[in-house]
Amino acid sequence: MVFLHESLGSIALWRKFPEKLAKATGCDALIYNRQGYGHSSDEELPRPHDYLETAGEQWLPRLLDKLEIRDVVLIGHSDGGSIALVTAGTMGGRVKALATMAAHIYADHLTLAGIEEMAVRYRETDIRDRLARYHGNRTDDLFNAWQTVWRDEGFQAAMDFSRWLAAIECPAIIIQGENDEYGVPEQVTDIVAGIGPKARGVLLEDAGHSPHLEKQDQVVELLYDFLRSESVLKNCN
Repeated sequence: MVFLHESLGSIALWRKFPEKLAKATGCDALIYNRQGYGHSSDEELPRPHDYLETAGEQWLPRLLDKLEIRDVVLIGHSDGGSIALVTAGTMGGRVKALATMAAHIYADHLTLAGIEEMAVRYRETDIRDRLARYHGNRTDDLFNAWQTVWRDEGFQAAMDFSRWLAAIECPAIIIQGENDEYGVPEQVTDIVAGIGPKARGVLLEDAGHSPHLEKQDQVVELLYDFLRSESVLKNCN
């Protein structure tokens, strides 16, 4: 299983979720910081409009090839979920199953309002200091790269995941909290429609943008049942 973190995330910000899911399923887990996050190498800024697509179509496949990992289950949250969609549509049969949580394929009104609110909190609360525990002296650059690209109308207009969704061959479960402050429920239904009958959508009650943390045991059980039902677990090692 390969875990792909969110837009302001890192290895540590997954908390205990990867460990719990790996233990439940018996699958090995790869968790890594993308370039520009945590203690990884620096990211080239400003971000291009296709940074999500590039991460999913180029960088993740290269990493898996370098590590000689053939078959994978992709687990992505937020930006990581969007990247997972692209990789699943790029790598064909090597992706055995796909699970996303709060993935986005367009910037809706909740996305933009959520970013606006977070920008205010970043200036006026201790959010910056809390993020700096994980990202160090690159925290301002990381935050500004995120909010700048998502507010860019050119980026919003260029977002089109349709060709990758249509190319996904594996079973997929698309999860989102009913109270997600960064995405409307239609993100789920539109992703499922783009993938087709191999995909199922789940809206979790009393959960926001991070259902794997807010409803951790429920999500672990949900993903275990999904992977077992799709006969993926028998190939885990």
